[in-house]
Amino acid sequence: MVACGQGYLAYCLFIQYYSSMTRSSFSHAKPTPVAIGQLWLDVCGSTMPAGFPSPAADHTQERIDLNQQLIRNKDATYIFRVKGDSMTGIGIYEGDALLVDRSIDPKHNHIVIAQLNNEFTVKRLYRRGGVVKLIAENPLYPPRLIKEEDDFIVWGVVTNNIHKLC
Repeated sequence: MVACGQGYLAYCLFIQYYSSMTRSSFSHAKPTPVAIGQLWLDVCGSTMPAGFPSPAADHTQERIDLNQQLIRNKDATYIFRVKGDSMTGIGIYEGDALLVDRSIDPKHNHIVIAQLNNEFTVKRLYRRGGVVKLIAENPLYPPRLIKEEDDFIVWGVVTNNIHKLC
């Protein structure tokens, strides 16, 4: 019998993607390519109630490959580990693993990994009327207006956040 539910899914995601990264990749702000191999998980046949557990939750009906669910373009997808608290307002916390797709065209309001003056940062992209800003999701951090003299590129778009619950 396979345990099923959101906690099990989060655990499997954590194991699959963190195991593909070397320990040294956690201490550096460099992208880590995603190791692609099939990761099959059983899907519960019923929805997951947020209240009392369902006795039917132990029965599975199909299997999914998490790579197909989480990764659009495997050759352009990387993992960044978060350091800091500037994005806590949208549920991105220190230690989370962000899946970042470089093939997605960054648009206004996307959460992006940007390289600003040779440092990586994760922020919300503001791009309106010729104004470009990086917006933190924590009121302690002011928006960062991108100036002409800044060395700035949007490195990729964040597609998923792997957040350990316990």
